[in-house]
Amino acid sequence: MTGAFYGLGVGPGPQGLLPVASLEVLRRADLIYAPRSWVSETSVARRALNGLAFPQDRVREVVFLMDGDDARLGEHYAALAQEIAAHVRAGHTVAYLTIGDAMTYSTLGYLVAALRRHAPGLPCHVQPGITSYATAAALTGFSLGEGRERVLILPCPDDLEALRADILSHDVVVLMKVGHRLGGVLDLLTELGIAAHCALAHRLGLDGEVVRPSLLPQPEAGRLGYLSVVLIRKEAPRRFA
Repeated sequence: MTGAFYGLGVGPGPQGLLPVASLEVLRRADLIYAPRSWVSETSVARRALNGLAFPQDRVREVVFLMDGDDARLGEHYAALAQEIAAHVRAGHTVAYLTIGDAMTYSTLGYLVAALRRHAPGLPCHVQPGITSYATAAALTGFSLGEGRERVLILPCPDDLEALRADILSHDVVVLMKVGHRLGGVLDLLTELGIAAHCALAHRLGLDGEVVRPSLLPQPEAGRLGYLSVVLIRKEAPRRFA
C-alpha cells in the first residue's frame, strides 16, 4: 500500500492565501511537516494556516538547515527524504509546508530532489502557492510587468554596482533576500531618482508588517530588510487618461 507526498506553498502570512486544492490535501493528510528555522520558536509556515480547519494534531515541526555547507545540507535532506519515504510506503499521505510558492527560492526544492534520488518512483506532487512578491504587488498596486517589459527576479547581491547594472538593464526588478543590504539599496534607488515608484513589503501577514507603495520619504532601514521584498521599477508606470 503506497501513499503520496505533497509539497504545498502556504501564505505568505496568515491571510488565508492558500489554494483550495492544497487545503484539501491538508485536511486528508496523515502527517504534515512544518519547517521551522533553528532561531524561531514556532514555524512561520504553520502560522500561515491560522484560522483554517485541518487536523492540527498531525503537524510535526522540523528544523530546516540552511548553513551554506553543501555536504551537511545533502545529509540533512537525504535523512528527511528517507523518513518521509518510509511514511509514504506505509500508505500515508504526507504534506510538507513551505512559505510562498512551493518552488520559488524554497527549501522544498532540496527535499523534492532528495526524494527523487533516494526514493525514485515514490508518488511526489508539488502544488504551487502565492509568492511574497505577488502579494506585495497586489497590496501596493505595483504592476509586475506591462506589455513587453523585462522583469528580473533575484536575491539581493552584495555588490550594489551589480544591482545598479541589473536595474538599468531591466524594466522591473523583484529583489528578494534583502537583509542587511536594505540601507544601501534604498540609497541606490534614491540616487537613481526612482524611489518614488518603488515599493517594499516586510513581514507580510505577520507581527510588524510594513507595506510601502513608495519609498519616498526614504524609510529607516533598521531590520526592515529581513523577510522583505523590494519591487523596483526603472521608469514610472504609464498612466492612461
